[in-house]
Amino acid sequence: MTPGVAPQMPRRRRGHTVAVTIGAERFYLTANQRHDGSLGEVFIHWGKHGTSSAGLVSTYAIALSVGLRHRVPLAELIRPGLGQDFTPNGPTDDPEIPRVCSAVDYIARRLAIDWLPYRDRAVLGVYTLTERTDGPGPAAPRLCGQPAELLKVNIFAATMRPPIESVSSSQVSNCGPCKGR
Repeated sequence: MTPGVAPQMPRRRRGHTVAVTIGAERFYLTANQRHDGSLGEVFIHWGKHGTSSAGLVSTYAIALSVGLRHRVPLAELIRPGLGQDFTPNGPTDDPEIPRVCSAVDYIARRLAIDWLPYRDRAVLGVYTLTERTDGPGPAAPRLCGQPAELLKVNIFAATMRPPIESVSSSQVSNCGPCKGR
């Protein structure tokens, strides 16, 4: 075994597959765990095999899996994907993440919600719909400088973006409730 590299994944793995529709496109995200219960590998399927889109999301999954194999923290692997803005984007059929900026944004958010504890997700600005609207307590999340509970009328806005303080100006202008600011 090489230092800094996780042992090979077990032959028989536990994990789960999430099917989601973003816009009109169907995606399948499979996340498998290591013997210790941590995330070990990711597979993503989108569209017809051999297309550019299928190849790109598959390459993203491979990059995530290689990073995990080399013990890169999941938060560091998904941080660059949060807020990436390209099509397909918009509404999803996932009740915890009802709106996203792209497939990569969805994948990063879904992996964070499924595999990271709340405190790590809070640093990334990734909250479930319930956390966005009800707040976890005194440190309730903020969006565009406003408490999330003020945005209950716009569920999509409340889950679309990380808190404004944690995104770049190009991300704010391209996607979400702050579009055009």
